Amino acid sequence: MMEVHPTDLATFLDQQESTQVRMQASTSTTRKRMSMTSSGGLKDTIRFFTSLKAFFGFLLILNRSLSAATMVNVPKTKKTYCKSKECRKHTLHKVTQYKKGKDSLAAQGKRRYDRKQSGYGGQTKPVFHKKAKTTKKIVLRLQCQGCKHVSQHPIKRCKHFEIGGDKKGKGTSLF
Repeated sequence: MMEVHPTDLATFLDQQESTQVRMQASTSTTRKRMSMTSSGGLKDTIRFFTSLKAFFGFLLILNRSLSAATMVNVPKTKKTYCKSKECRKHTLHKVTQYKKGKDSLAAQGKRRYDRKQSGYGGQTKPVFHKKAKTTKKIVLRLQCQGCKHVSQHPIKRCKHFEIGGDKKGKGTSLF
């Protein structure tokens, strides 16, 4: 079953109510401008478009919730183009996940920060607290098996990422 976050659904419903109120207010002015005598046709048209808009908005929310919740499974090897001068053709690449290296204590910014922090005076630089994202963008590290050239390929955000996991067949489940 698909999961939709309650706050997404609540904001969606609030938006739909406000659009319906705006549409009802604009129908009277439109009717006056167009001097329409049959009000049923215009009402039905507006009702249809608001329901269609609501339907597509709901589909958009479902799509967002599904894209964030799906698990990404990448094979251990991938045949793709190698940009190095030795290859410049499609070759087999070994796929690994990029990981950030350890911060150097000798870097100029770190030395400057440590110097500023030393002594009395408390925290001297702002500390970031307003984190909004719940996931990170995954970066694939592709190493050519012919020339050992390494390239990086960023993919979309996901909560669960796996390299070389079991392939899901048609109509079967992984668990």
